[in-house]
Amino acid sequence: MKELCGARLIDGISVASSLKERLRGELLSHLSAGDVARRPTLATLLVGTPHEAVAYERRLRDLTGELGFGHLCASFEEEATEAEVLETLHRLDADESVCGILILKPLPDHIPVERLSEELSPAKDVEGIHPYNAGLLALGRPRYVPSTPKACFLILDDYLKRSGRDPREFYERSHIVVIGRSANVGRAALQLAMRRGATVTSCDVNTYRAGRLREFTGQADVLISAAGVAGLIDESHVKEGVIAIDVGINPVEGPGDKVRLVGDMDTRSVAKKAEAITPVPGGVGPVTDVCLLENVLLAARAT
Repeated sequence: MKELCGARLIDGISVASSLKERLRGELLSHLSAGDVARRPTLATLLVGTPHEAVAYERRLRDLTGELGFGHLCASFEEEATEAEVLETLHRLDADESVCGILILKPLPDHIPVERLSEELSPAKDVEGIHPYNAGLLALGRPRYVPSTPKACFLILDDYLKRSGRDPREFYERSHIVVIGRSANVGRAALQLAMRRGATVTSCDVNTYRAGRLREFTGQADVLISAAGVAGLIDESHVKEGVIAIDVGINPVEGPGDKVRLVGDMDTRSVAKKAEAITPVPGGVGPVTDVCLLENVLLAARAT
């Protein structure tokens, strides 16, 4: 395993590769048992051209092609009205060839994601953002586990096993701190951590404004950051031996006006204290993509 400043770099690409092989086999079994013409299909809904959403759409398009899933993208100009987007969402919901629908974020300010989430059919809501699906997750009976927090814990489980530890014992004696409270990442990650018996703390922008972020992040045995703020976390925020999971995907301009994606953590700085850390890119993202398609296959099997 590669290291950076003494911390182990958790290779999400390697974890994703193993998951892809398993998913490819499950898809082939599904197709051989049913109608090949009804290939499990993911539809994405993209409004405008935010860099992170466009990059995610590109990755999903490539992955669906690689594994043999169907894929289509409904895209709109940023000026599209809420009514226009909802009309397409309803059309995709009614399309029997579409098994799962992903609303790509961020959305323009005039189109609230909550409104689209409520209009999305729970059966096709493969990110678990519809209120009904979010409620099932909170009750410990999820229809679909949101892909990013699911990826976080798959990565953690894999790392713990590779380092000779029992994940169950580790979680039950650990403090997991989650930064960010979005419905499909931060809040869902808290639910998954609690289901594993961990002590959990939730931080958000109010924690930061109150000047208490370091107070709480410094207690974390596992720190999961999904704040969406580039470089928010550095070595002063963490204790020695933390396992740092960086969910952030933040576009920043580099030399020559080129845009690149970075995490919420200053990776090199945090690595000075961390036992292990996920890089950006190459950490949580590749595993998230496969987890989303696992949910698409689940949706196809339910129809």
